[in-house]
Amino acid sequence: MPTDHLTSPSQIIFPDSCRQEMINHCRRKLAREFIEGEAQELKAFGLLAGNREGDRIQVGRCLPLLRNVRSQLPHRQFMDEIMTAHAIPSITPLDRRGWVADPAELMEKVRDCHQNHFTLVGTYHMHRVAWPDDATRDTPTTLDMILGQESRLIMFIVSMVSPKLPIIRAFSEGRPDREIPIFFEDS
Repeated sequence: MPTDHLTSPSQIIFPDSCRQEMINHCRRKLAREFIEGEAQELKAFGLLAGNREGDRIQVGRCLPLLRNVRSQLPHRQFMDEIMTAHAIPSITPLDRRGWVADPAELMEKVRDCHQNHFTLVGTYHMHRVAWPDDATRDTPTTLDMILGQESRLIMFIVSMVSPKLPIIRAFSEGRPDREIPIFFEDS
């Protein structure tokens, strides 16, 4: 049985159209331009779909998620415990931090991936607040590492500390020591 899906790719090829869609999602949320049915929060979370080609990932789709069920039971209790144990205090209260994808929306997006011959390759979320020891916020936090461990997914961090100059970085399972280079290409 091939095991290439168990190893980190050496690079990610990312079309500019997907990059723009992801950045536009983040900017729209920061501008409080919410769409119908979307969580009215200054958080952007989504999925990235594509295909593995040898030792590289070719991103093919950006799938923004709208519904955050973080405040609903049983997710609230789990996330509150994780936040208390691992989150660094910030301007957003711990009980309002984090994202849990709505299971029905998640399944809808995964079906979309399969119908378009893509696989789920990763998730993305934005960091928007600079911290004293991390001015750009373009790397995974300890909390990100805990949530990404053993997921076999690539975690894309979109730093929106400076929304006019977003930074996108990719990490295998949210581990800062397993960064994967991204190559952006014209769509």
